[in-house]
Amino acid sequence: MATMKQVAERAGVSTSTVSHVINRTRAVSGEVRERVLATIDAMGYIPNAMARGLKNDKTTTIGVSIPDNTNPCLAELLRGIEDAAFEVGYNIMLCNGYEDPQRQAAHLRGLIEKRIDGLVLVAGAARDELAPLLAHQRVPIVLADHEVPDVDSDFIGLDHEATGYVATRHLVELGHRRIACVAGPEAEPAGRERLAGYRRALEQAGLVPDPALVIHGAPDAAGGHAAAQALLALAAPPSALFACNDLMALGALCAAQEAGIAVPGQLSVAGGDDLGIAAFSSPRLTSVAQPLYAMGRQLAELLIRRIRGEDGPCRRLRLQGALVVRHSSAPPAPGH
Repeated sequence: MATMKQVAERAGVSTSTVSHVINRTRAVSGEVRERVLATIDAMGYIPNAMARGLKNDKTTTIGVSIPDNTNPCLAELLRGIEDAAFEVGYNIMLCNGYEDPQRQAAHLRGLIEKRIDGLVLVAGAARDELAPLLAHQRVPIVLADHEVPDVDSDFIGLDHEATGYVATRHLVELGHRRIACVAGPEAEPAGRERLAGYRRALEQAGLVPDPALVIHGAPDAAGGHAAAQALLALAAPPSALFACNDLMALGALCAAQEAGIAVPGQLSVAGGDDLGIAAFSSPRLTSVAQPLYAMGRQLAELLIRRIRGEDGPCRRLRLQGALVVRHSSAPPAPGH
């Protein structure tokens, strides 16, 4: 691998001139700058980012900590973060907690030790474990989707309560009265907020939420499948079902098909994310589309402005989803 000294020798300049060209720390004539850059390209020289960071106190690297990289919603969020960062010359360093709060905390320490310029954090259910670690950090932090107790930082998230409300209200307006909710783990904040929206929509319609129609489970297709099986086995099964995310909704569709329950003839189903697969399920899934890519871009743009010195009070922003009605929801059959 080429060194800075070798680049300087081939370009006929000093090593300090090469450094100034790379770091833009001093004016260099256009002709010399072009010659140095051409030599860097020809020799395949890669500057030492850590050394540059020590010298300039910046690494142009953003840390991103998430609880689970298998979550398709987080994949779309990450795409927005990375696109916005790449456009202005920043790199992304990603750490995945695998739904283990202790592991996410350890990764977070590692990110900070690597001198990242700023951090985007999706804390999820690890909020309480991460709070002490974040409380005294000087690096700019933007919290994504979930706020963290006692951490006074910028925050951009989805309006999960509104998602649960909009999806459930749609089912109510179709005429359903016995509406179930398939929720994720009780400790997961997004699921709790969507469940609150479900309850608000029922109460607003004059319906009393039935605890027997709310089932918590794994926030994936298998969890939705198991929850729907239990609901459909009730003596008085629901005529409609809101699943707090699309993976659980797809599992519920599978359970209904296996039980010989027609969707939407005998059971209407609505999800909460509008994943790409929702438009191609059988039947096509009614869901609430979330602005995940736009949220990722906003997170990165806000963080970079903070890194570059923008002051002002911490921002709090929740983005709204939009109901997408497809073939999995319809008015209840007579007698339901």
